[in-house]
Amino acid sequence: MPTSRRAFLGASAVLLATGCSGTADVLGLRRPVRIAVSWSGQELRAFHSVLDGLGRLDYPVEVVPLGDDISTAFGPRSARRPDLVMLPQPGLVPSHQKDLESMPDDLAERGRARLWDELLVVDGTTYGLPFKTAHKSAVWYRPSVLKKAGLEPPTQWSEWLAMNRVLSDEGIRPLALAAGDGWVLTDFLENVLLGSSPSTYRALATAAHPRPSEQPGFAAALRLLGTMWSAPGALAGGVERSLVQQFPDAIVEVFGHRRAAMVLASDFAEPVVRSFAADPDDIGIFTFPPISPGAAPPVVVGGDVMVLPKPTSDDARDLVRRLAAPAAVDPWIAEGGFLADGVTSGYSPELTRLAQQLVAPGASLQFDLSDRLGRLGDINGLWRVLTDFLVRIGGRGSDVVPEAVDDALAELKKVES
Repeated sequence: MPTSRRAFLGASAVLLATGCSGTADVLGLRRPVRIAVSWSGQELRAFHSVLDGLGRLDYPVEVVPLGDDISTAFGPRSARRPDLVMLPQPGLVPSHQKDLESMPDDLAERGRARLWDELLVVDGTTYGLPFKTAHKSAVWYRPSVLKKAGLEPPTQWSEWLAMNRVLSDEGIRPLALAAGDGWVLTDFLENVLLGSSPSTYRALATAAHPRPSEQPGFAAALRLLGTMWSAPGALAGGVERSLVQQFPDAIVEVFGHRRAAMVLASDFAEPVVRSFAADPDDIGIFTFPPISPGAAPPVVVGGDVMVLPKPTSDDARDLVRRLAAPAAVDPWIAEGGFLADGVTSGYSPELTRLAQQLVAPGASLQFDLSDRLGRLGDINGLWRVLTDFLVRIGGRGSDVVPEAVDDALAELKKVES
């Protein structure tokens, strides 16, 4: 996922003196371990709490927030180049394998867990370790709104569409959509595609040269998605507000301003939800429902992984080992909005449910598709295509969807060529 979900940009590089020791450190001669991250705002503060919890280190640590420019961490080697990258696009690991050091042998198995191994292991060598897992099929909502309308969270896609119609008829806008962050749009489509055609999703995720425009299952998923986005009154503020609304804004629209009933937002939305909820007891969550009866519910997985750009240092390897320790992330878990790979307890009730689904055998789990499509999945590819698609159909009724799907496929074909 190209993640401008790193929601609150603008933080500058921060130097953490997390245990400088010895004369060389006092004189500033010992080189710090520089960590490049895409986080800012609350997430960056939470990561600082993780570092603080590591205790005294024999080297200084410098955190460099790069936001959406995280890929520049793999640029030409310089004195300012990061030693450790918290990469929010694990799908980039195979393409950058030649720029990366292998993970320490004692940690290598951590990168071979379910889903991660396809991205973090190349020719039997582990080049990345999961640090933070993201459940990208979660929908946060206000239970009071559904209760007032006599509704329950949907268990099928058709029920979700019907629920939205009931809410709209009662003057309640169902969805807040953060179309200003294109990855939110790709998350929506990925869930519909995984739920409606898992084989198409898998084929695109593993293809050397993916061509979504040529896949009937991809076109069908666009039509399904179009049915929701085109429904009159479905989007809070209409297309106009959706296009300028970023990830945290959409959450505030639901829980702060209370102008919408629900928002598709990953587990890392939790601190924002709780910070802005006008009623802390009016917070609910459901996961993306199956598209058809009997089908498995789609679960799209993302996350941040630790990688070591070449050449690495003993200090950088030591820091990776410390951050990989199970208890290292406890401070962030305590603050909320953090799922650790394979850990299903210690969270809020909402996140516990998400964590349990990530290990459930009956769910249809796949890693974030836009992460695996390369340039097709980025801001000039699927992001732009889906933004244009939303502009063509948003709130205009289902009659406009077929032509808009054809236009979207034609736009995508240009990027594929």
